Amino acid sequence: MLFRDIIGQERVKAQLRKSAQEGLIPHAQLFTGQEGVGKLQLAIAYAQYLACPNRMPEDSCGECPVCLQYQKLQHPDLHFAFPIVKTDAGDVCDDFFEPFRELVLSKSYFSLEDWYTALGVETKQGMIYEKESSEILRKLSLKSFSDGYKVMIIWQPEKMNATCANKLLKLLEEPPEMTLFVLVSEHPEMLLPTILSRVQQIRIPRLSEEEIVAGLKQNAEGISESDAKDFAHIASGSYLAALKLADESSTNKQYLEDFIALMRHAYTIGKIRDPQKKAESLQEIRKWSLEMADAKVGRERQKAFLQYAQRQVRENYIFNLQHPEMNYQTADERAFSKNFAPFVNDGNVEQIMAELDKAEQQIGQNGNAKIIFFDLCLQFIVLLKR
Repeated sequence: MLFRDIIGQERVKAQLRKSAQEGLIPHAQLFTGQEGVGKLQLAIAYAQYLACPNRMPEDSCGECPVCLQYQKLQHPDLHFAFPIVKTDAGDVCDDFFEPFRELVLSKSYFSLEDWYTALGVETKQGMIYEKESSEILRKLSLKSFSDGYKVMIIWQPEKMNATCANKLLKLLEEPPEMTLFVLVSEHPEMLLPTILSRVQQIRIPRLSEEEIVAGLKQNAEGISESDAKDFAHIASGSYLAALKLADESSTNKQYLEDFIALMRHAYTIGKIRDPQKKAESLQEIRKWSLEMADAKVGRERQKAFLQYAQRQVRENYIFNLQHPEMNYQTADERAFSKNFAPFVNDGNVEQIMAELDKAEQQIGQNGNAKIIFFDLCLQFIVLLKR
């Protein structure tokens, strides 16, 4: 991976290049930062830059045999450790390296959840097990293939179990010759304090909105300038979050339509006095509830809609403050909020959020979706009057 392939992070790239050029390379480094800012990508590009025999001031050459091997993650001196879920297929990272390599090469920016999906497991309890520490020691004890650094990149080191973490600590204290550890973490506070004290921490900052927009325009097909700016603002510095917003754009538009329908039904019936018209309006609410409860929608999508609704309630409450920079909405969402926001206020916002959260929990517990969504509408009839 080349530095130029990574979105933004010019200051960090310069810092890493300088350390390589001056030969001041700490044997253990910890890249920290939020999800989706390029930590793993920087670690791989840094390892390639160190190994490239023809590196230039700004980047690896990208053409020599070493670079070609690194760009396929197949260089003998490049090693990885990452969370796995033990199966009959294996119990160390090498047993799962091919799907990991494919994910890095195909998506580049991905989350832990994406990795579990690639593994085909539903659990969120992946781990770096004790046995992996022995594998790490074995790999780093081998002679370097190219007489350069042997690099061990540990992605999500906070997922190491206690025994593995303690064994890694010993390796960090007495590392084999010409080795480089790069730990890539989103939650460094979960690492052992003794490990933190033995690594040089490099904070990878959030990306600017301009950097994210440039990345989206380059890599996301069919995205408009205005949508790219909206997604970059909502993503709060994470290129991965912006990519997911672009991928889910059509789904979120449907969620917005469902949210608007819910709020309009609840508001309209609260204003009707005629019994016949009220009965007709209740039938509309019942129809909406049945559509939301349809088995084709599925419980995961129902929960995702309720999570989306909670975010929109939060954004509408903030909308009333008249500080656009604090709002994280698309143009369509903002258009609806102009008229709807006044109905979300100090008198009802907490209860509205509580009702949506309760509905999400009930859906997750396999409650009757028809009743849950119908009751949600009835609750909002009262709450929107406040």
